[in-house]
Amino acid sequence: MSRIGKQPVDIPEKVDVDIKDGKITIKGPKGEITREFNPSFDINIENDAIVVSRPSDSKEDRSQHGLIRSLIEGMVKGVTEGFTKKLELVGVGYNAKVQGRDLVLELGYSHPIKIEAPEGINFDVEKNVVTVSGYDKQLVGDIAANIREQRKPEPYKGKGVKYIDEHIRRKVGKTG
Repeated sequence: MSRIGKQPVDIPEKVDVDIKDGKITIKGPKGEITREFNPSFDINIENDAIVVSRPSDSKEDRSQHGLIRSLIEGMVKGVTEGFTKKLELVGVGYNAKVQGRDLVLELGYSHPIKIEAPEGINFDVEKNVVTVSGYDKQLVGDIAANIREQRKPEPYKGKGVKYIDEHIRRKVGKTG
């Protein structure tokens, strides 16, 4: 058995779970997420917890068992607590601001870059730190990666957009 896959996912009080034909819908205070899984896996609710069981011991089923359970756990955590990613803008003249629901970045190009917020994503800017928050873990990560992609940090001065906990390996510049 998968060590992760056999653990049940606890359902908090304010969360509603609906399971039909491999499709699971989780509703909570932050929002609603629906995801479709392999219908051969049994996803059941037992004692206020979601239990995932695999159909066989084949290599493919064993590898997906823990994955499905982890995805369901992320969905439950997302609709109750939510997820955040913080990015830091490093460089002279680099700044960000929120216009309506969208994020506008000035990263040293001749034009500002506008990133539209999809449903369920919020932007927050404090000085040179951009916070991306939402209830869908995958979407939060995709948007944060898209923001970082606009101007990756360079290795000499460290200018660019980086995650707040990311370490940039510096290179030595020219010598005399």
